[in-house]
Amino acid sequence: MKAFGKHPNNSKRIDQIRSSPYFINKSFHNVNLTSMYPAGGSALKTAWNFLTTKKPQNIKPKNIIPSVKTDLTSLQAVAPTVIWFGHSSYLIKYKDFNILVDPVYSGYASPIRAAVKAFPGTDAYSVGDLPKIDILLLTHDHYDHIDFETVVALKYVKRVICPLGVGEHLEHWGYPAQNITELDWWGTTDTAENIKVTATPARHFSGRGLTRNKTLWASFVLQLADFKIFIGGDSGYDDQFKKIGEKFNTFDLAILECGQYNENWPYIHMLPEETAQAAIDLNAKILMPVHWGKFILSVHPWTEPIERLLVKARELNLSIATPTIGEIFRLNEPTPQSDWWRHV
Repeated sequence: MKAFGKHPNNSKRIDQIRSSPYFINKSFHNVNLTSMYPAGGSALKTAWNFLTTKKPQNIKPKNIIPSVKTDLTSLQAVAPTVIWFGHSSYLIKYKDFNILVDPVYSGYASPIRAAVKAFPGTDAYSVGDLPKIDILLLTHDHYDHIDFETVVALKYVKRVICPLGVGEHLEHWGYPAQNITELDWWGTTDTAENIKVTATPARHFSGRGLTRNKTLWASFVLQLADFKIFIGGDSGYDDQFKKIGEKFNTFDLAILECGQYNENWPYIHMLPEETAQAAIDLNAKILMPVHWGKFILSVHPWTEPIERLLVKARELNLSIATPTIGEIFRLNEPTPQSDWWRHV
């Protein structure tokens, strides 16, 4: 039961949450009015449609997902370097500084081991493969972004940065309170290494049980000296991408969700075409799509997100990075653009 986490109840944390302009009537809200369902929809209808919709034959890969085994402990990173682990988990290394985002290494995106199992081959990496982690960056508390087994194994990290309220889960799991920094949207924190992290709005929701939105969800702007990376977390499309792009001028890389969309939840996840437009709104030089290629969380074919995105990207003249799991992606080198999924 510990995997479900814990609702905020620390008095200092509750005071911080209540001071947020986005915490209204005992729960967090998106900047723009956001329904969980389309017009006429409901939780019951959504669940029924998901269970009764005929799944396409290609909802999962026929063969093992390929990967590259990179020695992460000896990785060189003069320029920001990204290693994708599938879905929304990745390592960002800059010089000797390591930032780990939304790690899920247990093989499941669920508190129940029999549910939401990862595709074969996506388990090429484990916590034991990681270098020292300077910042553990968590975008929100859903199981496909905060994995209990993984996060418990990472209690040694120097610092965690997460949205408001998420720290309660972490303290419940044994993290020292002094190692946790919780941010509201537009809150900023930095390090002695000239690294700055700003929490920015995302259009989503939170919750590890039946109660939603007691903790905040976020995207992040990561500034590494002269480099800027947008870490999207999960988000539906809205005007906040444009506002973030206007505030930060341009991004060297935007890492955005592309997958697990559905007509039954159109406002909390983006369609692939919306993902491409969000990158344009952000003034991103390169888009790296994530949130696909590891779990079944919707009913679309597993390669549909990336294929639809590529079509829209060509139309918008947008550069797309498509690394395999474990492949080295350095911002000062040619962008990885293989079509590895077509050979699986």
